[in-house]
Amino acid sequence: MPRRLLTIAAVSAAAVALFVVLTLLFIPDQVLRDTVTRGLESAGFTFTATRFGKALPLGIRAEGVTIGNDRGPILKADRAVVRLSLLPLLAGRVNIAGTLRIGTGEVSGTFALRGGGKSTIAAHGIKLEDLPFFATVTGTQVKGVATVRGSYSGRATAATGALQVEITNADLRGVKIGEVPLPDAGFDTVRGALKVGGGRLTLESLTLQGEGLYVRLKGDLPVTASLPASPLNLTLELMPKPQFLEKQKFVFLLLTKYQSSPGYYQIPIRGVLGKPVIQ
Repeated sequence: MPRRLLTIAAVSAAAVALFVVLTLLFIPDQVLRDTVTRGLESAGFTFTATRFGKALPLGIRAEGVTIGNDRGPILKADRAVVRLSLLPLLAGRVNIAGTLRIGTGEVSGTFALRGGGKSTIAAHGIKLEDLPFFATVTGTQVKGVATVRGSYSGRATAATGALQVEITNADLRGVKIGEVPLPDAGFDTVRGALKVGGGRLTLESLTLQGEGLYVRLKGDLPVTASLPASPLNLTLELMPKPQFLEKQKFVFLLLTKYQSSPGYYQIPIRGVLGKPVIQ
């Protein structure tokens, strides 16, 4: 009896998977494209692609992708592929896997939408200057090559996981928090670690090591239904060398009230994730 039940379950799952595959095959590409466009529009984004079609057995593929908002483009990708994972589907779980090709770099991830499981994300060789997000949303000029790896389980306030970021040869120009400018600087290495748990996102450390300036950012924010509206509780520490401070003394004059000791500035960052301000 157990073997018979197992056989029935396997055949039923295979039949469902076959039905999904056949359904996708007979949906016109334009219908899928319109569905993606409307879905992003409902979230406040625009979507364009030079080519769009199916990626067998269960997926879609697009080339020349641009996603933006009312300010302009925030993401450009040479190629994007999103697939529904077949084996988890047979077990009653809905997982998707995706890849983005951005210049010479690539972002890949697996995301558990239903039935539990772990979601992962990884990126390597991503040139920050290939991401229009920084210029469009923050008005900054950012350069560097990023590597990212992370994973999480659960959703919303029940999520747990960790993310590590490393950026080499970073260069930041025109950075502002609210209306307060921060010094322009180049950094040999940027390293960061973010943890999720207990309903909070905790930035355990984000360090930027440069020849004339050392920067550290730490703090946390709650996980909310609308992440851009999450209140910030961050502290930015700046430790410039005398020569660097002299070169950008106007910026540091604006930060005088946050100077705790010679060569050490401690700046509280509040507001919300979508609109941070220096308190």
